[in-house]
Amino acid sequence: MRLKFTRFLIRILLRLLTHVEVRGLENIPSKDNPNNFVIAANHLGLVDAFLPFYILENNNLVLLVGEKWEKMAIMRWLGRRLNFIFVDRFNPDIKAIRAVITRMKQGEVLVITPEGTRSKVGHLIEGKPGVSYLAAKMEYPLVPVGISGTFDEIFFGQLKRLHRPHIVISIGPMFALPALPNGNNGRDEALKTDTDEIMCRIAALLPVENRGFYADHPRLKELLETVPQPAII
Repeated sequence: MRLKFTRFLIRILLRLLTHVEVRGLENIPSKDNPNNFVIAANHLGLVDAFLPFYILENNNLVLLVGEKWEKMAIMRWLGRRLNFIFVDRFNPDIKAIRAVITRMKQGEVLVITPEGTRSKVGHLIEGKPGVSYLAAKMEYPLVPVGISGTFDEIFFGQLKRLHRPHIVISIGPMFALPALPNGNNGRDEALKTDTDEIMCRIAALLPVENRGFYADHPRLKELLETVPQPAII
């Protein structure tokens, strides 16, 4: 009940203050689909954390949020209602990983940002291997999501000028990662390749100016030629 009411408030505020355009919503499995998955998105601004609750009907979303936000009372309050898991971004956080694994086994959908933090430059920064490790280790497919229009500096600047920011959420086709090598031999290289795959699939959903670190990646160029662009909903 708390989640439904909080989602209602999020939707009301975003509809009043912004214009949200969603593309490719058909690429998200229905909530009746028994197969679990991971949503991997880029992270430009503070408002990004609330967008999954705006576009999805799922009551079983779980979000990884940096531990620094746990110090704020309002974020702890939101975290209890929106199913946040606060995670140490700079050290192995076994407690958080176990919590994610447990919740996903219970059918919850993980929403994660492979960059590990908000971009301070307004475009993609290099991804970290945590999301690819979780997805490959647990054999969950991923749904890539590209978000534009939420970069804090521009977003809040537009709000101050009483302009409604235009947010575009592009959802790409689901894909799976190959199994990780047994043992440590070649694992780091495999994780790097997997992380680049995730980030390039996100980059393919973004405007050119938001592709940043991956703008000239060979894999991105391949994807732009083969991956269909999501339909506007």
